[in-house]
Amino acid sequence: MLSSVALLAVIGGAWWVWTVMRWVWLRPRAIERCLRKQGLNGPEYRLLHGDMNQMATMARHAAVNSKPMSFSDDFLPTILPFHHHIIQTYGKNSFAWMGPIARINVMDPELIKEVLVNNRVYKKPTPNPLVRFLVSGMTSYEDEKWAKHRKIVAPALTQDKLKHMFSAMYTSCNDILVTEWSKLVSKNGWCELDVQPYIDDFASDVISRNAFGSSYEQGRRIYRLQKEQAVLTRQVLQTVYLPGWRFLPTKTNKRMKQIDNELRSILTKIMEKKERAMISRESDDHEDLLSLLLKSTMKANGDLGMSVDEAIEECKSFYFAGQESSSNLLVTMILYEVLRLYSPATIFTRITYNETKLGDLTVPAGVQFLLPVIFVHHDREIWGEDAKEFNPERFSEGIAKATKNKLAFFPFSWGPRICIGNNFALMEAKLAISTILQHFSFELSPSYTHSPSYVVTLQPRYGAHLILHKI
Repeated sequence: MLSSVALLAVIGGAWWVWTVMRWVWLRPRAIERCLRKQGLNGPEYRLLHGDMNQMATMARHAAVNSKPMSFSDDFLPTILPFHHHIIQTYGKNSFAWMGPIARINVMDPELIKEVLVNNRVYKKPTPNPLVRFLVSGMTSYEDEKWAKHRKIVAPALTQDKLKHMFSAMYTSCNDILVTEWSKLVSKNGWCELDVQPYIDDFASDVISRNAFGSSYEQGRRIYRLQKEQAVLTRQVLQTVYLPGWRFLPTKTNKRMKQIDNELRSILTKIMEKKERAMISRESDDHEDLLSLLLKSTMKANGDLGMSVDEAIEECKSFYFAGQESSSNLLVTMILYEVLRLYSPATIFTRITYNETKLGDLTVPAGVQFLLPVIFVHHDREIWGEDAKEFNPERFSEGIAKATKNKLAFFPFSWGPRICIGNNFALMEAKLAISTILQHFSFELSPSYTHSPSYVVTLQPRYGAHLILHKI
């Protein structure tokens, strides 16, 4: 009996060693040989960590040594130094290593289109479990579950629903931006201030009012918590995730869980209040996102609806996406050119779980694809020699003309999984800009420091300092 147990232990140990060796060494080296044979270039694979140590080191170095720059300076080496290094060193047809996983750069517009359109083949990678504290819900689902959640949420963001949201958006803009700024400029007719915190509060209030019917204070607290969660998320993304690591009581893990618990508590109270209001009246003249989510949980049997926990995850995702994309694209007046130069989402990633043909490449299962949005948006071969410069005239005849009918402009992604809230964000931005311009003229403050930074999304490192004049 003892010998049988010992034999099983030896066999189990050998199987474990073989599995680990295949994961951290044998398979990555085989994939590397496959990619190099097909003409792709990249750094040599390093055991377990791949290029992640270098990526984290370069990010820290760039943050510490960040300097003010002019608007025409190339800020890509500052916000994504490792990705810039790989493309500059190994070319557009290159790859790198996220731990033992190969990640191919995809910068050809035709291949980008193929990846984003075929969402049944090219899926979102399974995220580090700790990343789910920041964003989960529909954005992380695939296939039938993704389709079900999108079908539930989509009616809240139709053109008719957006028209109903206009009034609430205007109220937020007037209360948080126009009224507050008018007080500041009333004495001298002008004032100097950092508008970024106001824009953040405005975006938070808009998503609170229109999607969840919640208060300004609740929305502001949610925003602050998710901002901190985003910083912690970026830290964990710069290391290789080992199975079970999320259960260790590290300082980062504990804080991420604390933030998640507080967010869930706030959102649960918002949902309970909304549910009581829905029950107390027979009809809801204006169905917002939270109404649809709650109605779905009420019939959550089989495939008809979603669970309460899933609804909370969708709330978290919409709060984060609604605030980050909207608040950070209010940098200047011309939206498309701002979205091209300063796209809040800087990269998209996809993975294939089966051997796949992409263009001339035969890609093994388990390989990731990096779609570096901001690098494509700044590519001189696509946009011309002035690709780094602010030139809204390039969009004077629309996106198709500006991109020569190529998929070279995709700030909200593309294809079936294009951001469901893109029209919401654009309407919010247009309303805010037009309302501000009716009351103020503005110019850059001498104290403004141009230094874009990256913390999950692109944002100004030192705020957005302007001089406002009352019209």
